[in-house]
Amino acid sequence: MSASTAPDFVSFPVRRRGSYLEKFKIGQEFDHHWGRTLDTGDSTLFSTSLAYFLPLYLNDEYARHEGHPSRPINPFLVLCTVVGVSVEDLSESAGPFLGIEECEFITPVYAGDTVRARSVVLDTRLSASRPGRGIVTWRTTGFNQNDKVVVTYIRKNLLVTKEEL
Repeated sequence: MSASTAPDFVSFPVRRRGSYLEKFKIGQEFDHHWGRTLDTGDSTLFSTSLAYFLPLYLNDEYARHEGHPSRPINPFLVLCTVVGVSVEDLSESAGPFLGIEECEFITPVYAGDTVRARSVVLDTRLSASRPGRGIVTWRTTGFNQNDKVVVTYIRKNLLVTKEEL
């Protein structure tokens, strides 16, 4: 592509999408519309890619010795999956992720389990240090296909205000 036919990115219009602070009200609930079925391949790839070589997630005999019917899915994969299914409703293209607090893994997830999530808004506030920005805090709960809680945590994101869109 020659310089004369290259797109002019300076004048290219940027359409902002995603969430903004005022979209969220304390107590508002979100049932995230899709889940994901996890299998042993997912867990093995995740664990080995991160050099997370705990035998509980990689060795069937060890898992059975520890009282599991089969290898549980790596709980950090479960956490990443639950965060992932909540992003579209809460923070897609919105702003920086500020962290997770009070994360608790409740019930093991096994191959073939489908995890889904529900979130509730705990707090919204303007940022004291970033004009035009605010912080939203959610509690997200991950469930398996039998409605058993598998993980719960509190998550925060920095979002723009509506006027900054």
